[in-house]
Amino acid sequence: MILERILTSKKDLLGRVSGNAARYHQRIAPCHEKRDFHTALTAKGISIIAEIKQSSPSAGTIRTSFNPGVLAGQYTAGGAAAISVLTEERFFHGSPRHLIQARNHSPLPVLRKDFIIDESQIYEAAQIGADAILLIAAILGEAKLKRFMRFGRRCGLDCLVEVHREEEIDAAINAGASIIGINNRNLDSLAVSLETSFRLIGLLPDDIVTVSESGIKTRGQILMLQEAGFDAVLIGETLMRHPDPGRKLRELLGAPA
Repeated sequence: MILERILTSKKDLLGRVSGNAARYHQRIAPCHEKRDFHTALTAKGISIIAEIKQSSPSAGTIRTSFNPGVLAGQYTAGGAAAISVLTEERFFHGSPRHLIQARNHSPLPVLRKDFIIDESQIYEAAQIGADAILLIAAILGEAKLKRFMRFGRRCGLDCLVEVHREEEIDAAINAGASIIGINNRNLDSLAVSLETSFRLIGLLPDDIVTVSESGIKTRGQILMLQEAGFDAVLIGETLMRHPDPGRKLRELLGAPA
């Protein structure tokens, strides 16, 4: 299973760093001016978190002409509310450098999207300029999720908690999540279905900022998700495959070309 392979690789990469969280708690200090990810997703209408990623296990290489700084500028001009940057190195060919480059070329809030399993990764996210982090309920569980959210907030980070099953919603809510993303991709089979978002959003409280993730390709789908009650959508592959991601973004937002 791909998720197990990714997590095994991540644990190996972290090595001795994992489990030494105390030293990170002792040296938390703001490194960058905070950009409000939470507020960016609550503007009128539906917001788009535009993602920067070069590859994925399910799609292979998505974009060959890949410059995170240029892409961040195109997303900003195209009307994105925030930018997501894939930083996982082995399976997605990402890098923390990509996030730094994106932040340096855009005033938008930046989400670090990775497989976070240790507080050292949260600390690193704050150091490289992330404004928010992705926490995946399926791999953390309620107790660790709550602890990581608390540490993330101490680091000045918003937390987007990702779920794709009913029981994960309970864990996210009990942990105190204020932003919940419903992933339309099954983490076991990698199959994608927007029905996951439509089925699960009714289980989320009204005061939660809601994001639909994966498999979103058209303006029509975005309008249906907005009608269902979503505050934002996260779109990566659709934008990355287009010759002009900024133009595609404007099209998805319903803005003039």
